[in-house]
Amino acid sequence: MEKIRLAIADDHKIFRNGLKSILEDCADFDLVLEAQDGRQLVSLLAGTSPEALPEVILMDIKMPELDGIQTTAQVKQRYNNIKVLALSMFNEDKYIVDMMKAGASGYLLKNAEPEEIVEAISTVYYRDYYFNEHLSVTLIKQLTANSQPLTTGGGIKAELNDREIEVLKLVCQEHSSQEIADIMCLSVRTVEGYRARLFEKTKSKNLVGLVIFAIKAGIINVT
Repeated sequence: MEKIRLAIADDHKIFRNGLKSILEDCADFDLVLEAQDGRQLVSLLAGTSPEALPEVILMDIKMPELDGIQTTAQVKQRYNNIKVLALSMFNEDKYIVDMMKAGASGYLLKNAEPEEIVEAISTVYYRDYYFNEHLSVTLIKQLTANSQPLTTGGGIKAELNDREIEVLKLVCQEHSSQEIADIMCLSVRTVEGYRARLFEKTKSKNLVGLVIFAIKAGIINVT
């Protein structure tokens, strides 16, 4: 089984060394890049061959030169298949929300236990997103707090067929494409096609966008 290729971007060397120690203890991971800020990470990625690029980046939110939010946006624009896992010292909702909007697939507190770090990386890699208790209904409500509800009578919700709505509900419940395929008795390729159409129809860039759409359209309920 191939190892998951990882990169770390954090301006604190002591933290990077501690994180490296955890990752090196896991046989499933291969640390391929290490950067002290976002600008260096972008430069290192540009100099890496496509087949050697990291598959998951552990990204500090607050860094000099280029912070985690700006770096994540650049990474996702250039390397959409790379997953970003945000790292934060505190539960800072504003920064976490901004990271998710930029394209991050989840976040971890820097004082997380080694087991949670390993779980988060594996979950992001295999299931696309990782949510802990904090990045849940409360945070999703904050994401939608200042948004007007969608009109559902003749609006975009009406453009989704029953299958697409069913897939959207399952995506919002954090099911992977394989799990959705099993539940709906479809092929993974068919599910991926539904997901692509959902992103296109809802004009969403990531899962957070899909969840926001589903809440505003009344497809899922968070109350």
